[in-house]
Amino acid sequence: MPTNDERLFAMLIYLISLFFPVLGPLIIWLIKREESPFVDYHGKEYLNFFLSYTIYTIISGILVLLLVGIILLIVVGIAAFIFTIIAMVKAYGGEEYRFPLVIHFIK
Repeated sequence: MPTNDERLFAMLIYLISLFFPVLGPLIIWLIKREESPFVDYHGKEYLNFFLSYTIYTIISGILVLLLVGIILLIVVGIAAFIFTIIAMVKAYGGEEYRFPLVIHFIK
């Protein structure tokens, strides 16, 4: 079971990502990844999530030309927000959460 500090830092990765999507979580992960496997897991999972959903957003943006992309952009945005909230709650609860539809670039 992760300690309270580990759970707090893992949760902060997701909370800060709502305001500073790349830099905030990256700083926490780089500082705490050596000290805690739990924070390391959530840092990697968030970065994979961010990269994957950025790719999905770019593809949806291109598909706007076919009018289908407008709906996809809305769906991707809402899904990213909801999955971030779920991951934040799970991390604070001490659980390892895997985002759906994520390509694992960082292992």
